[in-house]
Amino acid sequence: MSSSDGRSSPSAGIGRSVLQELRHTPVLWLLVLVPIVIVLEHLVPDSHTLLFFTSVLAIVPLATLLSRATEAVAARTGDAVGGLLNATLGNLTELVISLSALRTGQYLLVKASLAGAIVTNTLFMLGGAFLLGGLKHHLQEFNRVNARFQACLLFLATIAVLVPSIISEVDQPPQLAISQNVSLGLSVILIAVYALGMLFSLRTHKELFASAGHADEEQATWPLGLSIAILVGVTVLVALVSEIFVGSVQVAAEHLGMTPAFVGFIVVALVGAAAEMTTAFSAARADRLDLSVGIALGSAAQIALFVAPLLVIVSYVIGPEPMTLQFWPGAVTMMIVATVAATLLSNGGRGAWYAGVMALALYAIFAFTLFVLPPAGPT
Repeated sequence: MSSSDGRSSPSAGIGRSVLQELRHTPVLWLLVLVPIVIVLEHLVPDSHTLLFFTSVLAIVPLATLLSRATEAVAARTGDAVGGLLNATLGNLTELVISLSALRTGQYLLVKASLAGAIVTNTLFMLGGAFLLGGLKHHLQEFNRVNARFQACLLFLATIAVLVPSIISEVDQPPQLAISQNVSLGLSVILIAVYALGMLFSLRTHKELFASAGHADEEQATWPLGLSIAILVGVTVLVALVSEIFVGSVQVAAEHLGMTPAFVGFIVVALVGAAAEMTTAFSAARADRLDLSVGIALGSAAQIALFVAPLLVIVSYVIGPEPMTLQFWPGAVTMMIVATVAATLLSNGGRGAWYAGVMALALYAIFAFTLFVLPPAGPT
C-alpha cells in the first residue's frame, strides 16, 4: 500500500524486507517447525526423541533470524556493542536451558552445559570463524586488545572455577557446605568483575576496542525498528522451544546412546550457541572478524563470569539445594586448555584458515573423548 505522495508505507517496506529475506534464506522456511513443536509437546509429550529432533531443527531458523537482526543492530552500534548484544541474546538460550535443568536438580546437565558452552565458544565458534573467514579473505585482522581483554576475563573465571574443585579434594568433611559458601562468594566477585569489565570496555576505554576489520559495505541491513522487533519476538520463541528441548533431551539421549556428560558438554552447548555461531560465521565471511572474535570470546566470558555465578545464586531459590562451582577435573582441564588455546590463537590480531583448523581439531579431541570415555560421576 502506497501513501498519497507515491512513497511506500513503513509497513510495506517491512513486508518486502521479510519476503526478500525468506527468498534469499531458504533455512527460514523451517520456521514452520516452531508452532509444530509446540503443538507436538502438548499432543505427544512422551515422544521425547521426536520432540528432541524437532526442537533442534526449530532453533536453527530462530538462530538465523536472531543473527540477521543482531547484525543489523551491530551495523549501527559498532562491533563491540554488537558482539555484546549477540553474546547476551545468544546466551539466553543457554540460561533458559540451565534454569529448566536447575529446577529439577539436574546439576550434571547444568555444569556440563556451562563448561561445554565455554569450550564450544572458544574453540568451535572461534575456530569456525577463522576457517570460514580465512578461506574467503586469506588473511584477516581484528582488534587484539579486545581479544586479550576477553581472554583475560575468561582466564580469571576458569581460575575461580578451579578453586572450589581444589578445596573439594583437600578439605575434610563437611566439604559440601564449605564448597557452597566459597562458590557463593566467588559468584558475587565474578559478577562484579564482569560488570566493571563492561564499564571499562564500553564506557571509560571504549576507544581501545574499535574495530580493525573492513566490513563489506554493500551488505544490506534491516531497518532498526524491524531488527529490534525481531530480536524481542525471536527471543521469546527461543525460550519456549528451549523449554521443550530441555524436557526431551535426557530421555532422547538415552535412546540414542549418548551419555549425560556428552549431551550437556556437546549437544546442549551447540544448540545453545546456534544463534551466536550463525552470526559469528557470517560476520567472518563478510570480513568482520572483530565481531566474530567479540561474540566467541565475549560469550564465553559472559557465561563464565555472569551466567554460571547467576545460576549459583538462583539455585538457592529454585534448586533442590545450592549449586556449587565445583566441576569434575576433566571439565576444568578442558576449560583451561581451551582458554589458553584461544589466547594463543588470537594474540597476534590476525586470523587465517589454518588457525581455525587447529582450534576445531582441539574441540574434536575433547568431543571424541567425552563420547567414548565420559567422566565418571561428575558433580
